[in-house]
Amino acid sequence: MEHNVFLIASVVLLGIACQWVAWWTKLPAILFLLLTGLVIGPGIGWLDPDAVFGPVLLPIVSLAVAVILFEGALTLRFADIRGLERVVRRMVSSGLLVTWLVLALAARYLVGFGWEVALLFGALVVVTGPTVIVPMLRTVRPTARIAELLRWEGIVIDPIGALLAVLVFEFIVASGEGQALLHTLTTFAKMLGTGVLLGAFAGWLLGLMLRGHWVPDYLRNVTTLAVVWAAFALANAVESESGLLAVTVMGMWLANMKRVPLDEVIDFKETLTVLLISVLFIVLAARLRFSDLVPLGWGALGVLLVAQFIARPLKILATTWGSTLKWQEKALLAWIAPRGIVAAAVSAIFAPRLEQLGYAQASLLVPMTFVIIIGTVVLQSATAGFLARLLGVSEPEPHGVLIVGGTGVARSLGKALQEAGFRVLLCDAHWDNVRAARMEGLQARFVNAVSEEADRKLDLVGIGQMLGMSPRVEFNALAALRYRGEFGRQGVYRLASGAKEGKEDADTGRVLFAPDATHASLTASLARSGEIRATRLTEQFDWEDFLDKYPESLPLFARDARGNLRFFTAEGGLAPGAGSHIYALHPGDGGEAAA
Repeated sequence: MEHNVFLIASVVLLGIACQWVAWWTKLPAILFLLLTGLVIGPGIGWLDPDAVFGPVLLPIVSLAVAVILFEGALTLRFADIRGLERVVRRMVSSGLLVTWLVLALAARYLVGFGWEVALLFGALVVVTGPTVIVPMLRTVRPTARIAELLRWEGIVIDPIGALLAVLVFEFIVASGEGQALLHTLTTFAKMLGTGVLLGAFAGWLLGLMLRGHWVPDYLRNVTTLAVVWAAFALANAVESESGLLAVTVMGMWLANMKRVPLDEVIDFKETLTVLLISVLFIVLAARLRFSDLVPLGWGALGVLLVAQFIARPLKILATTWGSTLKWQEKALLAWIAPRGIVAAAVSAIFAPRLEQLGYAQASLLVPMTFVIIIGTVVLQSATAGFLARLLGVSEPEPHGVLIVGGTGVARSLGKALQEAGFRVLLCDAHWDNVRAARMEGLQARFVNAVSEEADRKLDLVGIGQMLGMSPRVEFNALAALRYRGEFGRQGVYRLASGAKEGKEDADTGRVLFAPDATHASLTASLARSGEIRATRLTEQFDWEDFLDKYPESLPLFARDARGNLRFFTAEGGLAPGAGSHIYALHPGDGGEAAA
């Protein structure tokens, strides 16, 4: 007993350690989780999940997958997908069928699976998943359209792929009894009806409870978890394996209900999902045996190559036909499709059931699925960034700017940056500032920049620098600390505090513009008709000439001849060359640019 407790606690600790290493290296956590599971399981034999968890292992896996799918569905707001609906719809429908059939054929002829096992395998590996897509997007930094398509595909396709696997399994079960097609269609109708109706009802009821404050704040998170598991279990009791669809519909219903306070619920579910994913990947990988891979032979590598070089390109070709996507964007989409936790978990659920029906090859489903998971994650993590740069569909450098604060000073600088050709994302917790920014043509988000909610609402793809421009000095310093890990020490800036800066302030961001350029002084300068203007430097009019001509101006930032963005700071040292554009705050009639 004590030994099992120690093993479980150790797995949790190792999982969180893997997540930290993934954050530090900016690589998908699944790489480290799988490696850890393989080492402590089949590698050194330290962990035997079946011995530790016994018969409750697969029920635990099922409940964990339900939470993971529910958490993903909570982000499926229909308003966010406008403009990409047709391509996403194709990717998760006709594109899914293309992937399924191609990989089923590959498993049939390259590995020698029987048709039943091959079709189930193809259904298991059609999914991608946000748990591996999102970390990869942060590393690759593709253009916004590619990032959105991959993110939405990963979220939407998970429950659909799981549903397909269930239907294939039901077809296999019924094939020995005759009327398999009719049984499968009937099962599909029952699953669809049960999952949609129960999921929608559970989502509506929970939304009503949260919106009406029927549940005290301290019980909201656990109540949500209880309702999710209850809906999952009830749906499965009414119609076997309809629970995953039910919790997905439930999450989507909640996400699109109005005036439902979901922030704390989402934060809790995200934390729980990280824990579940960390433990699940280690445990499921530890169940593998290297001897299980031997019967697959070189055919397993062949299936992996088919998945990477045939199935995915065919899917993208079929689903993006007639769209406005450029061929370079299609090429990158055709390369990125890592498999994640849903494929691993669902394969672990269905493989033993198929074995009980007498299909000996079902024992190869899990190792073959892990070959696809490990192969796609490793190959694509190592090459996708290079390919994106080669195709010209990645941000050459993350030149976008996150501005924390939405006052007039922040908006003026944001407009100047936007006019200079840089992406600007402004965030503020005051609605009046956000509304004013949007009225002035800036992309703005109504969110506290240092809250966990910011992780969901702020799309930082293409963003490489943070400017703390709130009138609150302490908040700017806190924002610098918050985003230092995201952008590095050289990528976080803040306005001067007005007090003498000491060495202890080095971690709270570089001071923008000048030692005396406080929020109050910049506001006063703009109020005295100060304006931000651009001046181009040439061989005849260089940086020294600019300083001589405009001694009272306050240089803010420079865009060099290659389009790189550089901010002027209190520490100095920036001397732009010919071809650069200097954006400076020039004083109005009332005096100097910054008091």
